[in-house]
Amino acid sequence: MSNPQVGNNTEKNRFELAVDGSMVVAEYNLLPGAIAFTHTLTPSALRGRGLAGQVVKAGLDHARAQNLKVIPQCWYVAEYIGQHPEYQSLVER
Repeated sequence: MSNPQVGNNTEKNRFELAVDGSMVVAEYNLLPGAIAFTHTLTPSALRGRGLAGQVVKAGLDHARAQNLKVIPQCWYVAEYIGQHPEYQSLVER
């Protein structure tokens, strides 16, 4: 079994991970100097496996690499950042 990788689908403005024929996504809007995470979606059959966390982590790592501030409009992204102090400095205040 291969280890699925999170991709940045710039045409759809989302980070995505294909698993078992379904897609886990974190949608975003790019703003000047910032990225706003607006929505995450994990199909019910894939919940509880940490997949949304993998997608959000990839998005936050991308934001850091691109020197973008993060605006967590989605509750899941805000909660993830709250549980991972290494990303808190990215949040737009």
